[in-house]
Amino acid sequence: MNKSVIKIKNLHKYFGSKKVLNGVDLDIVEGKCTAIFGLSGGGKSTIIKHIVGLLKPTSGEIFFNGKEITSFSEKELRETRKEIGFLFQSGALFDSMNVFENVAFPLREHTKLDEKTIENEVMDKLTLVGLDASRVAFLNPDELSGGMRKRVGLARTIILNPKVLLYDEPTSGLDPITSDVISQMIVSLQHKTQTTSILISHDIKETFKTADYFAMLYDGVIVEYGDAEHFLASKVDIVQKFLNGNSDGVF
Repeated sequence: MNKSVIKIKNLHKYFGSKKVLNGVDLDIVEGKCTAIFGLSGGGKSTIIKHIVGLLKPTSGEIFFNGKEITSFSEKELRETRKEIGFLFQSGALFDSMNVFENVAFPLREHTKLDEKTIENEVMDKLTLVGLDASRVAFLNPDELSGGMRKRVGLARTIILNPKVLLYDEPTSGLDPITSDVISQMIVSLQHKTQTTSILISHDIKETFKTADYFAMLYDGVIVEYGDAEHFLASKVDIVQKFLNGNSDGVF
């Protein structure tokens, strides 16, 4: 039986009078990649921001390794976040730091490792995400292509060896070839590290290359969930319209 490392129960979120999440229930299977589909602005990123405690729910519960985290103190959340890596859409690199300093930053902030160990860890992680570490380590972010920025952002995300990885639109803004490279990298990393991953996307083609399970968020709730075969055969009308790119006045 598949174990859930994250369990979301009846999650509601309002921003003022605007309803974004209206009772989300979702289990994230340990060691697998789960993709959450949905419309732009439909609440996908809101879900993962709750998982890392960047947002507090209006109501509902989120369990991480069996512990309900929505009532955690800031200190408890900081400890939990060390186990969760979050790759933002932009890569969120610090422009004032070179690649090496960007990737080393979490180690210097959260550990007491010596500089030689930090150097080894940084170069290993840059290599793991498919970069020529010795060539890119001392480049500045503005010298990187979009795909390279994503890879460097991912190297920094995994530098603390998190148990869970959150990808927020990892192929957004990339050309089709680079998007395919990033998708292959995510799959490769998944196989090498056996982390649990959540992928937020509206890129259907690339996501089906990457994920093991798929959830569709619509109107604030999960309307479909399952593996690729189940999801593609869904009888939920909104899912088929999303997969076929047929708005038909709904979107």
